[in-house]
Amino acid sequence: MWDFIVDRKEQILINALNHAYLVILCVILATFIALALAVLVTRMPKLEPVANAVSAIGLTIPSFALVGLLLPVTGLGDGTALAAVTFYAVLPILRNAVVGLQGVDANLLESARGMGMSNVASLLRVRIPLAWPVILAGIRISLQMSMGIAAIAAYVLGPGLGVSIFTGLAQIGGKNAVSYAAVGTVGIVIVALLLDALLLLAGRLTTSKGIRV
Repeated sequence: MWDFIVDRKEQILINALNHAYLVILCVILATFIALALAVLVTRMPKLEPVANAVSAIGLTIPSFALVGLLLPVTGLGDGTALAAVTFYAVLPILRNAVVGLQGVDANLLESARGMGMSNVASLLRVRIPLAWPVILAGIRISLQMSMGIAAIAAYVLGPGLGVSIFTGLAQIGGKNAVSYAAVGTVGIVIVALLLDALLLLAGRLTTSKGIRV
């Protein structure tokens, strides 16, 4: 196994970096999408059951099925991987963002309006900062879930460590089949732990001291 890793260390590193890049990009896109939808839901409470239903149903859709549905539109390659991972990444962030924004004390929002803040200023300076710990928890869940979805995206020629896993599965019975699968699987776990640690640090730096837990 060690010789296998040494001989292919450059390719393994490239796949790991591509995997991390895909997940980070998708989670960032998902965060903006989920926050926009959450703001809309909090302004129009009738949409909350719809948002909850979409989040719940979306998570039940098998990733292979979604990839198959996307193929005629986005084709093989990075486009399908980006769309599939972003779709799943939105769901836990959306749910937590709605809960977090709804949990902001109405008296604080009234005080912000009394100070002359516009709706946008109130959102950016009061609502999102106070809801940020809950939103961040959703982002962490999204990040970990996206790691596995990104691996499956390699089935349609997407980038990342999933390439190693599918190579191993395609070579079952061969000399390096287990090594390929093990390197891909363990690599994803390591990348997931590293990114989660970075996200925890970022959360520590971006959360107001008064609401840290």
